[in-house]
Amino acid sequence: MRTHGCKHQREAIKRTPRDQLQPIFEALNTLGNTKWRINKELLNVVERIWSSGGSLADLVDREDIPLPDKPETKDSAEMKKWKWSLLSAKKKNCEMHSQRCDVEFKLSVARKLKEEEGFYYPHNLDFRGRAYPMHPHLNHLGSDLCRGILEFAEGRPLGTRGLRWLKIHLANLYAGGVDKLSLDGRISFSENHMEDVFDSAERPLEGRRWWLGAEDPFQCLAVCKHLAQALRSPTPESTISHLPVHQDGSCNGLQHYAALGRDKLGALSVNLVNGEKPADVYSEIAARVLEIMLKDSNKDPSTDPNVLHARLLVGQVDRKMVKQTVMTSVYGVTYIGARDQIKRRLSERELIVDDVQLFRASCYAAKVTLTALGEMFEAARGIMTWLGDCAKLIALENQTVRWTTPLGLPVVQPYRKIGRHSIKTSLQVLSLQKETEKVMGNRQRTAFPPNFVHSLDGSHMMMTAVECKKAGLSFAGVHDSYWTHACDIDEMSRILREKFVELYETPILDNLLMNFQSSFPSLSFPPLPERGDFDIKDVLNSTYFFN
Repeated sequence: MRTHGCKHQREAIKRTPRDQLQPIFEALNTLGNTKWRINKELLNVVERIWSSGGSLADLVDREDIPLPDKPETKDSAEMKKWKWSLLSAKKKNCEMHSQRCDVEFKLSVARKLKEEEGFYYPHNLDFRGRAYPMHPHLNHLGSDLCRGILEFAEGRPLGTRGLRWLKIHLANLYAGGVDKLSLDGRISFSENHMEDVFDSAERPLEGRRWWLGAEDPFQCLAVCKHLAQALRSPTPESTISHLPVHQDGSCNGLQHYAALGRDKLGALSVNLVNGEKPADVYSEIAARVLEIMLKDSNKDPSTDPNVLHARLLVGQVDRKMVKQTVMTSVYGVTYIGARDQIKRRLSERELIVDDVQLFRASCYAAKVTLTALGEMFEAARGIMTWLGDCAKLIALENQTVRWTTPLGLPVVQPYRKIGRHSIKTSLQVLSLQKETEKVMGNRQRTAFPPNFVHSLDGSHMMMTAVECKKAGLSFAGVHDSYWTHACDIDEMSRILREKFVELYETPILDNLLMNFQSSFPSLSFPPLPERGDFDIKDVLNSTYFFN
């Protein structure tokens, strides 16, 4: 476990009986037993792009951007503008240098491993119980580049269902709204682009480069090559597949909150209930944000300063603008965090050039987005508030918040104040840090809701991993994204739904409250928030729960 020097977490692990931790060990062994290899065809394409200067498929440009020339004028406004441009260019070049180093690290590892028959990723946990591969550079938790050049060392025949899932996977990776179609709609998308698929596979850099339009271009190219190979074969179903195919949760944090609160409305919004096509919570929030802004834009500008911001933003509201804020809302995003996220999205579009205007518009958009979120996910907000209130009471006693995950893993929040001690020598001043016994009250409160949900999604992933191993499936997990061979997707889909239902058939919040009451008998905790009547077994029949 990555305890980062938190002695209380280490002690909690040591006190826990080994048999209680057995499911954790079994899950980590399962994740570490998955054998990987380098996709040489993809690596060759990446090497060609990189050697010719990068700047394709999200690879950074290998050349710095030029610095602006100093103006001849002595006009203070012009000089100030030049200085800002110079600082911005230098900052961009520093960032690009860092990105180049990162790419070189990844490629150097891939070059060393490309002739290996297979290799493994040992996994460990963060303090919340989320699993991570331990290699720091090239791993399947990484970027599209990493995921594109990694594949399962073990191959399995595609079969009829595997070929179908390969087409769905291609559409999911292409995204751009295609991943929000029904499964049949995604298959149609892939079949309608078969010429582009073959062209991408045969001439990735010389041809039409259709794959570069994908949201995950290198993974998309890997699927194009594999799909083209299968369809050229006289028996496509017998083609041996090494490609990992993903099943991703629909805004997974909100899925866990909807299950905790048995919230029918929330469950509908995040695909815990079956539908003809996937519900898109980001588009729903964007539609509500637009509705509020349209209403504000019709007000009198002299009485409401937000009218001008609303009129400025009405044409820019879409799911991309609100997506990051919605995703992080269940993990405790603050107003300032939401403002900065939306500001980045707006600045990318370069439609608002004035910095002050951009900042004020972002402030307004953040407030409206958080309002829309509160309206749609009232039950989730209620649970978040209850978790935060409990953590606040515990922190006021100068205690850390601690709980046990459904798999038996003890979790201790590490947030304590750091004591610093300086030692002066004739050459330098050394600063020593040491964790004190004084807790960081506000951090304990704000971090508890997201950490608790992370401990639940980690439990779900590990339960699924162990069951997939028992069923003879290869399995890899990236938090709320589960991977296996194309031919085994149907089996893994069944397992992950059954394990989610099994997880939430236990009274998780009731057990947490009982745990708090026994650990802190002198404290009076607030009653549990009201829960709805959503039937958790509906998840078993939900096509788009993970898809």
